[in-house]
Amino acid sequence: MEVRQLGYFVKAAELLHFTNAAEAVYITQSTLSQQIKLLEQELGMPLFDRLGKHVSLTEAGKVFLTHARRILLDIEKGKQAIADLNNMLTGELRVGVTYAFTSMILPVLPIFSKEFPALKIYLEYGAPEDLEFKLKQSELDLILAFHNQSNDPDFDLQPLSKSNIVMAVSKDNKLAKLKSISLKDLMQFNLVLPAKGFSSRNFVDELFEKKKMKPSIRVELNDMHSLLSLIQNSDQVSIINEKALIGWDKLVAIPITGNKLSRQSYVIWNKGAYRKKAAVIFAEELLKVGSEA
Repeated sequence: MEVRQLGYFVKAAELLHFTNAAEAVYITQSTLSQQIKLLEQELGMPLFDRLGKHVSLTEAGKVFLTHARRILLDIEKGKQAIADLNNMLTGELRVGVTYAFTSMILPVLPIFSKEFPALKIYLEYGAPEDLEFKLKQSELDLILAFHNQSNDPDFDLQPLSKSNIVMAVSKDNKLAKLKSISLKDLMQFNLVLPAKGFSSRNFVDELFEKKKMKPSIRVELNDMHSLLSLIQNSDQVSIINEKALIGWDKLVAIPITGNKLSRQSYVIWNKGAYRKKAAVIFAEELLKVGSEA
């Protein structure tokens, strides 16, 4: 079994078309078919069902695809480790981030890119569960997110900062003068909230469920910038993590009274996995921002 065969197989599995896959890896279709056939012979099971020009993965193919991807990723990480030994910050850095930390992470990117111009940075936004899954699959190098467990068997958690869930309103809103507000008083307002799946929305839903409260949710948005713009330019009210308001000078955070309204954020690593030098330095910069925020 050869690395190039794994690469051919993964590309064919992704495209489910041998001719297109062959073009993508710069070989002929007959060469790709031959290499995959040799791989199937070595494994003793077919990886594809061939139906004319169309192909689909067999059950064995689906199982093998997960392992083949991981092998190829591990090889790339090995190459990166060798490059790190030579103090060459090159290659790729893949960072997962939840939406609440946009204002925290964006100031780091231009500084980091200028200091390490040979490094390509991929920033992927998503829900914590989706990002954690990709981290486990080695598709991301680290994550910036909230996490409910301080001890997790799958991850190493590097504390970043604590933040509060607050009521957010425009500076022009008459409610901006409030020193604080209770959850009970929030029930009188029509709320604008992040869509389900957002970390802060999940937290708020759990909070109201525990209190057996049913808030009036008027608008749900799956784009944080749009949500904050709406709040800034109207009399609407939102409940959100205070970190999301960094850089939005026309918004006011009103503390919500009560216990367990603060959350701990972390830089999250795959437990036991190799950490790229670039990822370690990037995390250090994030921790500086987190301590200042």
